[in-house]
Amino acid sequence: MELSRIVLFVVAATFFFSVSVSPSKEISNASVYIVYVQYPEGAQPEAFHLNTLAAVLGSRAAAEDALIFHYKYAASGFAARLTPEQAQALRKQPGVLNVLPSVTYHLLGKSMSIV
Repeated sequence: MELSRIVLFVVAATFFFSVSVSPSKEISNASVYIVYVQYPEGAQPEAFHLNTLAAVLGSRAAAEDALIFHYKYAASGFAARLTPEQAQALRKQPGVLNVLPSVTYHLLGKSMSIV
């Protein structure tokens, strides 16, 4: 009897632990997007990025978790981990110029033989 209670406890604990640590469908469907923006007059870039993301994600905490990088010099914008639906909603936000999936380019060669 005692052994069956222990086995039942271990099985239940394993189930609840696996459910609590498994990523949600929304998180597992997310990928990195580059968001190009045009700041309103006098806006602070990092605050504008967080506020724009929070408007789509529902909270400032969610925006802080999704935000990956602030672009300041070569482009005006930020990188964030978003689902395709969130990226589409972000495109409709004021000041957002474009939202594109991030692409990583890999070099074909391993050496500098061209030089």
